[in-house]
Formats: sequence, structure tokens, C-alpha cells
Amino acid sequence: MKYWYAALLCLSFVSLPAQELRVTEGITDNQVLQRSADQTADLHFGGTIIGKKATGKDVEARLTSGGSPVSGFEWMAVGKVNKLQKWTAEIKGVHTGGPYRLEVRLQGSPIIYPVDKIMVGDLWILAGQSNMEGYGDLVDVQQPIPQVHSFDMSDKWLIAEEPLHTLVSAEDRVHWRLNDQKEPERWSGERLDKYITQRKKGAGLGLPFAVEMFRRTGVPIGVIPCAHGGTIMEQWSPTLKDREGDSLYGSMLRRFHAVGGNVKGMLWYQGESDASPAEAPYFLRRFEDFVKAVRADFNEPDLPLYYVQIGRHISNMNIAEWNNIQAMQLKAETDLPNVGMISSIDCTLDDAIHTSTQDLKRLGFRLADRVCRDLFPRVKNYGDLKPGPRPVSAHRDGEVIKVNFSGVNGRLQSDGRIAGFTIHDAKGVPVPLIYKASVDPAEASTVLLYIQGALPAKATIRYGYGKDPYCNVRDAADMAVPAFGPLNIE
Repeated sequence: MKYWYAALLCLSFVSLPAQELRVTEGITDNQVLQRSADQTADLHFGGTIIGKKATGKDVEARLTSGGSPVSGFEWMAVGKVNKLQKWTAEIKGVHTGGPYRLEVRLQGSPIIYPVDKIMVGDLWILAGQSNMEGYGDLVDVQQPIPQVHSFDMSDKWLIAEEPLHTLVSAEDRVHWRLNDQKEPERWSGERLDKYITQRKKGAGLGLPFAVEMFRRTGVPIGVIPCAHGGTIMEQWSPTLKDREGDSLYGSMLRRFHAVGGNVKGMLWYQGESDASPAEAPYFLRRFEDFVKAVRADFNEPDLPLYYVQIGRHISNMNIAEWNNIQAMQLKAETDLPNVGMISSIDCTLDDAIHTSTQDLKRLGFRLADRVCRDLFPRVKNYGDLKPGPRPVSAHRDGEVIKVNFSGVNGRLQSDGRIAGFTIHDAKGVPVPLIYKASVDPAEASTVLLYIQGALPAKATIRYGYGKDPYCNVRDAADMAVPAFGPLNIE
């Protein structure tokens, strides 16, 4: 009897599960945390204990980098296990950089739970429609680097690589495709694998921008893809945010909170789908309302937002509306504080409406210039950069019309003869008068348009008129002249 009891006691002891600590909340592998003004971030995390109870025990954590402990972040008590076998913890003041490895254990335990490749840097939300989602050919794409990560659309942190957006497997229903029953359906398994393997389109400007920002600043970058092709401003309405993952704005806001509720800024590329008689009249108001709402909901009244003016479309429909959208985007830059616009009117396409992969890289660099000028002015004299050419005035001097620009870096220039300017009469009809154009030898920010023939009354200048113009004027920093007009000729 004594031996049976002893054997049972021994068996019971062996069958008890060991204590196992798990991190189940907060920080995850590959996560990038937004740094604060003091160049640090706080790690918030928590978890549970599996197995034998550990109520009252300390949870310890440390940070390592390159296999060595980070000074000031050696093993320390960060929390206690409660009666429900749960715990929460915080490590404050982690410096910009990484990658870091977070190691967590029960006090004195040899069993460590790791969270790898954590970085502290800057987060950027990518939003808009297809040119931000990425429809460039997946050929010669921007290559990934270890210091740029993405919170992919399935809510997983990964090293960022093209394509950044995969809508069919997104966490939020608003991005899913409709099935045969006209219901949104999330793709998975072999269907998703086949789609990913056979995908030919998907390059965007987000990864080139992020890689360029790291190269310039040395600060790790995290991107949060939120764009969706073919969407109008009304579909991004802040009034729909209560629908959460069933609306574009709600999905974006949810993902903002999922990455910590703090970002460096937003990149926006949208407007093509609003170039219609039904939508164009409301575009400027809707866009400006969107920007104001984002800043309110992000609790950041000065949130930087940079956007791309729509470029070309191989189509003869809604020409006036297309040019009106471009004009409103140019106006928004002066209406709103802490925004910046770049032009894409000189870019090549990979199909009838989508910017080419190579020029998406170019747009990423242009955005990096605008961001560095505004937010990193002391890094490599980026503060000396100007925002890029903006039209100021046009006046006639004999048989020459002088078009003056502000914001020019160095000197205006073009590949081959200058193209893209047109003269219009009072009704907006183009009048063929320009036979030559050049940059003024005496003024680097002025274009001279040589005309022959009578200038109509109340004539105006446009640049980038139509939906598929050939435009090639830029400054020494590769900032393109935006589509503009009508500009009165004085």
C-alpha cells in the first residue's frame, strides 16, 4: 500500500506541466515603434502563464542587440503574475534604432520567451487608391532592407517587400473581393498562394520612399499599407469610421491604433476615380475634410501629410474633370498647413492609368525630398531644399510670354525641348501659338514661351492640359512642375 501511494505521488508530480511564460499582447516580432520627441519609445507587452500557477512571481525582461545586452536594459523586474495567471509589463525609454531582441522570463527561470527584430523609428501610413496600393509591374522592384518593416494587411509585422498591399487576405472586410454570392470573402490557402505566385502587378512608391528615408536618416521605418484601388474620396469619408473594418476610414483608423496609436505621418495618392462629373465638384472639400478628420482622430493636429498630384490617363473621357482635380490638389497645398504635394505629370505608365514601377521609385524619392526638407532640415542640409516649382505669374513681353515659378531648386530644365505648355482663349479652347520654349538665361525660375500670332483676349496658360500630355520640365532636384492652370496672362 505504501509503495502504491508513493508511486502515485511520483506520477502526479511528473505529470504536472512546467510553467511556461508567453507574450501574447503588445509587442511582436518585427514591430517598429514610433519614436517620441526624445528619440525613444516605450515597450508595452503582456501575457499569460501556462502550467503550474505562478501567482505573485515577478516577470523579468531585458533587451539585447547583436547578441549582447543593451546597456541600461539588463534583466529587470517589469511586472507580476496575477491570480488569473496573467501579467502586463512596460519598458520605458528604448532608444531609436535596433533591431532589438526582447527576452522575457519568470524570475530565476532558465526558460526565455523571445520577441525578435523590434525597432524604434518612424511609422508612415500609406493610403489612397491604386497608385498607392501599387499597380506597377513586378519587375526590377525596390529590394527590401532589414531596417524597413511593414504592418501587412493581415495585421502581421514583416520585413517590407513588394508588393506591400495584398487586399484579398486583409484583416478587414472592406478590402475583400465579392464571391459568387456577392458577399465579401477573404482568400486563404491554395487560392491565396496561387494568387500571390501568379501576381504580375503590385509595385508601389511606399517601399522606395521608406528605403530612401532610412538611407538618408539612419532611422528605421515602418509602413502601414491601407490603400484600396478604384476608390473615391467619399469612400474614405470619416463619417464611416464607426463601421470599423467595413469602411476604408475605419480600417485605417483601426490599424493606426493597432500599431500603437502614433505615427510620423501619412502618404496619400488618390483622385483619379473622382475625375467624373458626379464626384469632381466635391473633391476639394472632401479631401480637406479628410485631412482635418485624420488629424483629429490621430490626436495630432499638425500631422504631416504628403500627397501626389494625379498624372496621366490614356483616355478621352472627363478631361475637364481630370484637370480640375489636379488644380484642386494644387490649391489644397496652400489651403492646408503641414501638407506637401509632388507632381507625377512627367512620369511613365505601366498601363493606361498606373505609374510605372521605375517612376514610382522616382516619386518615392521626391516624397523623401519633401519630407526631409520639412522634418529633417538639419540632416545633410535638407532644409536648403525647396518644395519644387510652383506657378506664380505669366505676363507678356512683346512676342514672349514669361512664366514665373517659385520653389525652384537650382535651375529649371528639361530632357530635349520644353513641352507641356498651352495657351487658351477666354472659353478655355487651346490656341496654337507657341513655337519655342526655353528657360530664361537670366532667370533660372522663368520659362520663356515664344509665340507667333494674335494673343486672344483674356488668354490663359496651362501646363499639363488634357489627360495624356507630354510634360518634361523639372528643377535640379528632379522636382517636376505640376499640372496647373488656367493662369491669366497679364
